[in-house]
Amino acid sequence: MKQQEIIKLSDADLKNRLTDFESQMETLKMTHKMAPIENPMRIRSMRKLIARLNTEVTKRQAKA
Repeated sequence: MKQQEIIKLSDADLKNRLTDFESQMETLKMTHKMAPIENPMRIRSMRKLIARLNTEVTKRQAKA
């Protein structure tokens, strides 16, 4: 998900996506602990995506 797509999301959709990606991240990390996943770089990209979403939430709260 690119930054331009994140900016276009509504507040509710942004928070829903954030919770979805956080739960996916937990599952991915747990899976990786049990057995190595095929592409461990997915963990890094997921973490960065969550950070981008959190940044946008913070920006919107600062404007309000």
